[in-house]
Amino acid sequence: MDPDVGTNGVQTYRLLDYHRMFTLDVEENENGERTPYLIVMGLLDRETQDQYVSIIIAEDGGSPPLLGSATLTIGISDINDNCPLFADSQINVTVYGNATVGTPVAAVQAVDIDLGTNAQIAYSYSQKVPQASKDLFHLDETTGVIKLSSKIGGSVLQTHKLTILANGPGCIPAVITALVSIIKVIFRPPEIVPRYIANEIDGIVYLKELEPVNTPIAFFTVRDPEGKYKVNCYLDGEGPFRLSPYKPYNNEYLLETTKPMDYELQQFFEIAVVAWNSEGFHVKKMIKVQLLDDNDNTPVFLQPLIELTIEENNAPHAFLTKLCATDADSGERGQVSYFLGHDAPSYFALDSVTGILTVSTQLDREEKEKYRYTVRAVDMGKPPRESVATVALTVLDKNDNSPRFINKDFSFFVPENFPGYGEIGVISVTDADAGRNGWVALSVLNQSDIFVIDTGKGMLRAKVSLDREQQSSYTLWVEAVDGGEPALSSTAKITILLLDINDNPPLVLFPQSNMSYLLVLPSTLPGSPVTEVYAVDKDTGMNAVIAYSIIGRRGPRPESFRIDPKTGNITLEEALLQTDYGLHRLLVKVSDHGYPEPLYSTVMVNLFVNDTVSNESYIESLLRKEPDINIEEKEPQISIEPTHRKVESVSCVPTLVALSVISLGSITLVTGMGIYICLRKGKKHPREDESLEVQIPLKGKIDLHMRERKPMDISNI
Repeated sequence: MDPDVGTNGVQTYRLLDYHRMFTLDVEENENGERTPYLIVMGLLDRETQDQYVSIIIAEDGGSPPLLGSATLTIGISDINDNCPLFADSQINVTVYGNATVGTPVAAVQAVDIDLGTNAQIAYSYSQKVPQASKDLFHLDETTGVIKLSSKIGGSVLQTHKLTILANGPGCIPAVITALVSIIKVIFRPPEIVPRYIANEIDGIVYLKELEPVNTPIAFFTVRDPEGKYKVNCYLDGEGPFRLSPYKPYNNEYLLETTKPMDYELQQFFEIAVVAWNSEGFHVKKMIKVQLLDDNDNTPVFLQPLIELTIEENNAPHAFLTKLCATDADSGERGQVSYFLGHDAPSYFALDSVTGILTVSTQLDREEKEKYRYTVRAVDMGKPPRESVATVALTVLDKNDNSPRFINKDFSFFVPENFPGYGEIGVISVTDADAGRNGWVALSVLNQSDIFVIDTGKGMLRAKVSLDREQQSSYTLWVEAVDGGEPALSSTAKITILLLDINDNPPLVLFPQSNMSYLLVLPSTLPGSPVTEVYAVDKDTGMNAVIAYSIIGRRGPRPESFRIDPKTGNITLEEALLQTDYGLHRLLVKVSDHGYPEPLYSTVMVNLFVNDTVSNESYIESLLRKEPDINIEEKEPQISIEPTHRKVESVSCVPTLVALSVISLGSITLVTGMGIYICLRKGKKHPREDESLEVQIPLKGKIDLHMRERKPMDISNI
């Protein structure tokens, strides 16, 4: 190629070296393009020269002219133009009559100087060669080697003319003649006469592999037919055999075994008994020994312990494994059948032929996690031999069990005022699954702001102290969630009942103040109710059982009044006299029956005996004075019933009627109203309240208290 055009383009081609064999012929087409053609000028002979190298030059018509060059390599391919040739036309060979079969006699070789398949040579006898010569001498068609193929007998011709052809593809065969002269040797070789003891059929001796050591196989008599030469004998070949002279006789030899034989290691032996005389002539007697297999091998499992796993809830007839046992014996002796041991559960199946082990039913890990039983491999020998392996099956867990609470409903009795984060009780929960599937987390579904569960121990705790008077019981729902995927859960009901502690003293609702008083007419009949003391206790049970007693008296004849310890009703015991006119003050103790220590409150009951109330300010002045009251050291008789009851009304006093109506309302509402009134009066008349508060110095040994042993103000009615 030349990018220039016209005369500046390629104009001529030439070869730098023609080798006197090639030239270039340049042709020009209609467009003015020139193409060089390589022309062969002489005969090519690959066998003389198989390659030519030259330089081809292209020259343009510019001024000055420019050149381009390339190396031109010309390879000469082979054709079948040569035929096989022998170097000689005849060879002469001599063979002794005692030559052994397979002995090389001669070798012929032709040459073809072509290549590859063109040079392939096949050797063959000419059709003129007699068949007897062809049978006696074998010609290898590839190598041209001639070997003795049969024993030279006495009637064999002494001279054989072997015409051998070398055949090449497409060629006339090359010919060479091999003249073979046979020199006869006149002698009689030693004789070997066998007498077999073992079973022998068609020259093959059959022995059982379990035959003992020194088992006799055959006797051999070795002799020289001419009686001129001494004959020796030995055993040729490998194997557990021994050939030794048989002592009682001359020229007698015994062939016997020397070691135990194993069919599984070697089944066939080929040995030879060789006899030779002093002249060097020898003869061989070939002996073939075939071992017969005995059932001397037990089936062997690949693993004595077969460890298997399967997930629970498997499909029926699930595949477990394929057992494999091998038996080195042959035939039926090596055929293995498989059987389950007697300790295998009935729902396992084992195919006796294939060894496939299956389970026919669903397995439940929670019912049984591990199975261990035996399997047998039995061969078909007589008697049969067997081996035993152990199957260890582990059932893997699936999350098929929800957490289970020990009880559906849990009840805990806890004393009130229980400290925060104290141990209320253990929520026992189990999960029959294993691993993460059996991990259980507990949580409180409701009122989690008050209660919490320690998941590790299942301990239920209250975050705050619990007060029975605010709430006496709690109902919780606790959820247990396992760690499986997907997770399973269950719930249980928890009931917490608060046990009462005597932490509330009786609360006196009537009279509402130590400064209140009641008018008692002198005409009141003995035994008539005058008034009452009414109190409540927020506790329950015996902690709320209230008893009333008069522990201090002040007045003209205060013993004229009696209080019912059970109801708190105050009645007149004796008829009032003229000397009884005036203010009677009764210090009433209101006590519960709590444990371990009763709590109590006190209240002052003021009774004014007179026909009328003519001067209230006078009476109030008397009430403000601190009376000197003697304490009666007498414990009240405890009532057996709590005193949460309606107030009995005193028809003679309208004020008591009003109080009775009020007492029918809620205890909590009354208490709240009382506290509210006290607070208001405290703001308006602080000094007056101080003077109205009753704090009576007592000579007896008793504490007067309202709510935790402190005096309590009660408003006037």
